[in-house]
Amino acid sequence: MSPPLIATARLRLDQLTVDDAAFIVALLTDPDWLRYIGDRGVRTEDDARRYLETGPMASYAAHGFGLYRVARRDTGVPIGICGLLRRATLSDVDLGFAFLPAHRGQGFAREAAAATLAYAHATLGLTRIVAIVSPENAASIRVLETLGMAQTGTVRLSADAEPVCLYAPLPTSSDRRS
Repeated sequence: MSPPLIATARLRLDQLTVDDAAFIVALLTDPDWLRYIGDRGVRTEDDARRYLETGPMASYAAHGFGLYRVARRDTGVPIGICGLLRRATLSDVDLGFAFLPAHRGQGFAREAAAATLAYAHATLGLTRIVAIVSPENAASIRVLETLGMAQTGTVRLSADAEPVCLYAPLPTSSDRRS
């Protein structure tokens, strides 16, 4: 097995491939994904392969980053996704993450997101990363707040979309000028 793109004590993050289709079907049909992120029309492995090719894999080619498969280092089993998105409706790169129900509440989202932010800054040279979250998604809001982000407003990703909360990094003492 090749070295991970991003590694933490418990996790490895790698680019998604069409071989992840079954995992993507499970994740994108999870009721919480549908409620908080939205229906991507993925119901079958063929749908998942199309989603992967036109979403994460296209993003790797266009931007050099995207959503990554998060797997446990001890088992290699995929448990979620975490990564970076370039959206036409946001001026900054957006951090995104989602995990299967059995792997929530164990610190995996915070661990993967913190490692992704460190990778984005150190390896990709990105200076500012924001996040969007449904106002009802208390668990994801807690993760963003533990990462040093705070709500700075709301945005609509399209004219007919519901508003979502925009989170951005809190200024650090070195960012403030006297």
